Amino acid sequence: MVGVFWMLLAGLSFVIMTAIVKHVGSGLPAAEAAFLRFLAGLIFFLPMARSLIRVRLSPLSWRLLALRGVVHTLGVICWFYAMARIPVAEVTAMNYLNPVYVTIGAALFMGEKISVRRITAIGVALLGVLVILRPGFREVSTGHLAMLVTAMMMAASYLCAGMASREAGAGTVVAILSVSVTIGLAPFAAWVWVTPTWGQLGWLFLVAGFATAGHYFMTHAFRAAPMAVIQPVTFLQLVWATLLGWLVFGEKVDGWVVLGGALTMGSVSYITWREARLKRRPVTPPANATKP
Repeated sequence: MVGVFWMLLAGLSFVIMTAIVKHVGSGLPAAEAAFLRFLAGLIFFLPMARSLIRVRLSPLSWRLLALRGVVHTLGVICWFYAMARIPVAEVTAMNYLNPVYVTIGAALFMGEKISVRRITAIGVALLGVLVILRPGFREVSTGHLAMLVTAMMMAASYLCAGMASREAGAGTVVAILSVSVTIGLAPFAAWVWVTPTWGQLGWLFLVAGFATAGHYFMTHAFRAAPMAVIQPVTFLQLVWATLLGWLVFGEKVDGWVVLGGALTMGSVSYITWREARLKRRPVTPPANATKP
């Protein structure tokens, strides 16, 4: 229950963050809005500045974290672009593709085995995305395409973080990401710069605050309960995002989006549950394992 509670808070934080970005809308270019959000977020990492300067990592970890900064930068730009152009519920539903891409990437680049059941679950998730997009029956906008790119870039970012975290601590990995993405976004923001108002700066500072809080709550959830328990709770984000889009932004409730999101989230929950079950299987120790 504690893990579910923390995950509920994380979901609410991420939905509020999404709503604020939607509110800021297209008033600022996507790259500039993303840059200002990450620049504001650096404030929360100032206490770690000295320890971050003294950190010592292997060349491989630095390359992984640098690659993560590049792909995360592209993903963030695409996400801000999509938020200003498609409904909140569709952005939230398509975000569920991230764990699916992570599973595929882990099999391709990290040598993890992928069973027939997991392949089936991935197929169901992709079917869910087709239900959301319905190509041939509705217009697939540039916002939808941007979200597909976002999911792939974020999955690559998570894979890089997973490999680098074997050597670096979680706080170091997150702090380096914030710094590298801010630097990566700077030239894109300068290229399309529009002088923001104080109101827009205030909203983007709130975005940084809720994003940081969401990751903080999510970390506590992971520590308090198994992934198989808390992963299904994230489906509530789609419910809240749908209600938010309807009540605040006047967006129509699209049953196809809810159905597609449910299919994708259901497959992600199954993959998570299956992984947790496999990890709990008893392993027969070798003959000398119990000897003093």
